[in-house]
Amino acid sequence: MQNRQDFLLVLGKALVKYAAPSHRLESQLLAAARILEVELQTVHLPTTIIASFGNDSDGTSEVHVLCRKSQLALGALHRVHQIYRAVVHDEVSAKEAMRKLDSMLQEPPIYGPRAKLVLSFCLSALICPLAFGGSFVDMWLAGVGAFALCFVQTYVSSKSGTIYANVWDTTVTVGISFAARGLSSIRSQVFCYSAISSSAIIGILPGFLVLCSALELGSKNLVCGSVNLVYALIVTLFISFGLEIGSELFLLFDPHAHTEVTTLAARAASAVTITGTYIADPNTGSTLSGAFSFTNSTPIVVQNIVINCYRPPEFPWYLQPFPWWTQFFLVPLFALLCSLANQQPLLSWDLIVMVFISCVGYAANKIASMFIFNHSDIVSAIGAFAIGLLGNIYSRMLGGTAFTVMVPGVLFLVPSGLSQAGGINGQGDNGGIDTGYAMVEVVVGIVVGLFISQALVYILGNRKNAASFTF
Repeated sequence: MQNRQDFLLVLGKALVKYAAPSHRLESQLLAAARILEVELQTVHLPTTIIASFGNDSDGTSEVHVLCRKSQLALGALHRVHQIYRAVVHDEVSAKEAMRKLDSMLQEPPIYGPRAKLVLSFCLSALICPLAFGGSFVDMWLAGVGAFALCFVQTYVSSKSGTIYANVWDTTVTVGISFAARGLSSIRSQVFCYSAISSSAIIGILPGFLVLCSALELGSKNLVCGSVNLVYALIVTLFISFGLEIGSELFLLFDPHAHTEVTTLAARAASAVTITGTYIADPNTGSTLSGAFSFTNSTPIVVQNIVINCYRPPEFPWYLQPFPWWTQFFLVPLFALLCSLANQQPLLSWDLIVMVFISCVGYAANKIASMFIFNHSDIVSAIGAFAIGLLGNIYSRMLGGTAFTVMVPGVLFLVPSGLSQAGGINGQGDNGGIDTGYAMVEVVVGIVVGLFISQALVYILGNRKNAASFTF
């Protein structure tokens, strides 16, 4: 019995450390305890997990507290699930499983800090043309910004204590936005501010945290879901605030660039206010003076603007958006690098499955966006449904781990959905609020698609003894 209790504690530590789906942590532990015939009660809080073991012989209980500090590691999560599955199917003893988990917890990450820097550069460079309409030149600048962001996070923030660790993302975002606005203000307009700034910070956007919090709320875990959702939205506001500060800071020093931005915004506006005099009756001479607003009901099309970027036809190829056929190469490459960035081993069968599912989800999302306009939540739901269907079928039919093979595809949907919702915009009075709302809108669609696909797959077939390890 002691070995079984120790196994459950080590299992909880492993699930928490490698960022298992938070809304299923409790069900995983309770399912394992039920099969091992251990009396266990758990309380799942945003920062801790409280586990209580009962003792029927003397009526006492033993309470353990697990701190929630996690880093997503797909390869390690797959191994943890395989060990968990072997225990609940009585293939491995609890003592042997505990020994394997203990040795896993002592292992260093598969890819170190240097590999993380390179992967951050590549991911932002690839997402720039895929989601935000960046050119060949823009993608390299976005990669440099992401590299600087990851460098500060890895080598500066972690060693500076809590003072700078609380504001490093905002300060670096200000610098990236300042540099991007300065490059975009060059008279030839060869650089796109929106593409560079949005792609460079995509790695620190809390899209995965918003997704997990929405999943917790959907599974009726109100405490963790609401707390994490509010925290993720506040982080989004900080990032958007950094973008706005960096942009306005440069425009403050360059009045000419500020005038051009204001003029472009006025051209794109659909309402125009003109102050003048309206003559009610020429015969009597009575007049009404004031401000009158004239609204244009036809959509405003700004010439040579493609996804918030200025792309005139006389620009050379390296300053134009990527052709559509390049997606056949960029999407699989992004899915591959996204899997590696989340600690998936290179030589593994699951890596191939991850890339395939990500490509199918992106294709479903892209096709749906051609027929459904101005509804990023519905489009994201269709893409998530395709990902969830394939991932759960892979788990049910071939014995794989549904959650790990679905993560790269789901992470791909967040920036794609944000680009369809208008991009990440640090300008305007409600830039941060609009970005947070757009992210929630996209994530809600993803959650609905994942829940429907899982229910559709698990309705059929035999009942599973263990808890499902999926979104």
